[in-house]
Amino acid sequence: MARLALSTARTWAQAPHALRIGIIYLVARVTTTAFLLLAASLSTASSRFGADPGLANFIVGWDAQWYWLVAESGYPTELPTTESGEVAENAWAFMPVFAYASKAIGFLFGSWGVGAFLLSLIAGYFACLALHRSLCGRIGSSAATWAVVFFATGPIAAMFQVGYAETLFLLLLFLALDATSRRNYVLLYLLIPIMAFTRPGILAFALYLGLHGVLRWWHRQEDPLSGREVTHIIVLGSLATATGFAWQVIAGLATGDSGAYLATELAWRRHWVAGGVEGFVPFEGWIQASQFWFDFWGMPQWWGPVVLALLVVAAGVALLYSPQVRALGADVRLWSVSYLLYLLAVFFPQSSTFRLLLPLSPLWGAAAVPRARAWRFGVLAVCLLGQWLWIYHVYALGNTFWQVP
Repeated sequence: MARLALSTARTWAQAPHALRIGIIYLVARVTTTAFLLLAASLSTASSRFGADPGLANFIVGWDAQWYWLVAESGYPTELPTTESGEVAENAWAFMPVFAYASKAIGFLFGSWGVGAFLLSLIAGYFACLALHRSLCGRIGSSAATWAVVFFATGPIAAMFQVGYAETLFLLLLFLALDATSRRNYVLLYLLIPIMAFTRPGILAFALYLGLHGVLRWWHRQEDPLSGREVTHIIVLGSLATATGFAWQVIAGLATGDSGAYLATELAWRRHWVAGGVEGFVPFEGWIQASQFWFDFWGMPQWWGPVVLALLVVAAGVALLYSPQVRALGADVRLWSVSYLLYLLAVFFPQSSTFRLLLPLSPLWGAAAVPRARAWRFGVLAVCLLGQWLWIYHVYALGNTFWQVP
């Protein structure tokens, strides 16, 4: 028995990493499918999906409906309004790349949902490969493989199998982070525009490029920085910034309302803020949300901003001083700081918060650094438990405001 186990371990270690990650990914997807089937069996008439939904209902459920609407009907040239005259939720909140790419793939099968499922599934596998590649040189192949395990089985792993743009964006992001860390700046000229029109977040990448450039300049003695590289970093940062605001300009030109995009995004926030929202103010969303949630939980509202400040400090300390995080390299840490600052500036934290944290997935490498087997399997167990709880609340129950993925 011991000889068989040793032979199996040797065969596994010698297999191409693409095959090993493929097997891990397949097992993870089978597990997620089992969770989704169980959620379907527990769904009732009070759920958004009704009694006995099929997996297809989950694939095109929630925000996938908006991507489908974009693919089928495009974007409105006249913003819809509520009875009170405010801008209502509409398709301008959803970027076009995933919607139309899913339509192109789905054309072969006569179904947008099939196209969205295949795009998410396949992009997820290549995202796992890209994550392994970006982490392997920093923390070793074994730890990088475990990071992929945690990523593929994590609490929001259902995104690999539903009609959301998340996994496509993550693939592009991991490729972009890896290209930056390897000084392959030319590749970013292709990746940045596609990322910008896949889902929001490219402005965080613009900040990351700026910080990356500052760090390279600071260490230019031991890590020479050529004039060509300086030019690339400046131009790419400008490109990321320009494309980050481009969707707002496009929405404004198409609708004749320069504030169309921000008004559309705020349409979702109005459901959470008593008295409505006057306009977009950077960083205001987190303060409002912290007060809302603590009041909702029956605690003093002023606790919310205090706890928020403590969480920000704790995250900063972890990114700066945690040896497990430091092992991931400067680029992962700079990206994490940039994306967290971006979320703090523009996001209103609610039930989608966990999904919005997916771009921080390179930090799974920090959880994989400790080599103790008990630790790694413990993290895996927490991932699977979190995944089931998320799927159960979002898909089996899914009938109230805090269950929107």
